[in-house]
Amino acid sequence: MEKPITLRADIELGVCPTHVKFVGGLVPGEDGKLPRDANGELFAISEMRTLIERSPVQINSVQISQFNGTDDADLTEMYTGLKDLGLVTHIILMVGGADPMNPEDEDAVVAQLVEGVETAKRFGATQVGSTSFEEWLAGKPRKEGAEFDAAVEQVIKVHQRVYEEADIANSTLEMWHLEFLRGTEFTTFTDSGRAWKVAKGLNDRIGTKFFKLLVDAAHCGDGPLSQEENVALIKQIADSGEFGMFHASAKTTRGCLSSDDGWIAALLEASAKTGKLTQVIVELFHHEDAALAPMRESIEGHGVDTMDGRSYTDAVVDGLQDVSRRINNLVARGILPEKK
Repeated sequence: MEKPITLRADIELGVCPTHVKFVGGLVPGEDGKLPRDANGELFAISEMRTLIERSPVQINSVQISQFNGTDDADLTEMYTGLKDLGLVTHIILMVGGADPMNPEDEDAVVAQLVEGVETAKRFGATQVGSTSFEEWLAGKPRKEGAEFDAAVEQVIKVHQRVYEEADIANSTLEMWHLEFLRGTEFTTFTDSGRAWKVAKGLNDRIGTKFFKLLVDAAHCGDGPLSQEENVALIKQIADSGEFGMFHASAKTTRGCLSSDDGWIAALLEASAKTGKLTQVIVELFHHEDAALAPMRESIEGHGVDTMDGRSYTDAVVDGLQDVSRRINNLVARGILPEKK
């Protein structure tokens, strides 16, 4: 089907379908089975098909969360189904119940990440991602000084072990996107400067630029650094070779991209100016997702209904249109090169 918008830049445009909810949409039940819609189809597949049909611009990829222990038949069905839709699939490795910064949890974190990497390899993925800097919503004191340096070293150690024990160098994997999170979700690795120390340190150890830093406009907007500081860091990270995927996601609400207060536009332009922008992912969260209840309780403004009468599918389609127009206008202004 011909699309009314043609992306003018050589950018991979994708979706992270968290808007279908983690609980009831993406997280497997106690039996390991993935949730299905009323027609018996896996939510991730049915929603991505709908988005492909409705999007005004071609969707190239999907970034999907991988939960260890998921029923193998369902996993095969999901990854095969997404591939059959013509989508490149990037897998987010999930870690729970263990802290990557804590040496006592090292073996547990490594085991979870290795299992996720092996799944990604089995299904031929070329890129994975993770938020494996620290434990989500743990509420531990922020590490500074020598304690922070020790945390950086420990997180590097964990991921180097995974790289070596999973024999990533001899696999299909080409890139690992490390994503820091906003304050409250995390307490120590809450900005790109701190997270970059891990990505750069890892690459220095393994001798290749395999680990990248995912720049999420929402986490930057909710982080401790100003917009100007984030823009400056994006250039430094790109110059060093650690710039990875860009998430177009709205700060605080994590809903409609119109609630981002300008962070997506500013950081997308900054990323484009580096010459290293190749992937943009649209990501919204559902304001009633049971998995995110702790965030609604802890973060003022999170969980507001920003749909203005639309469905979440509508809002993601609007987001794809908005981002693709921004990319095309970055081409028109000479900031991004035109696709040949």
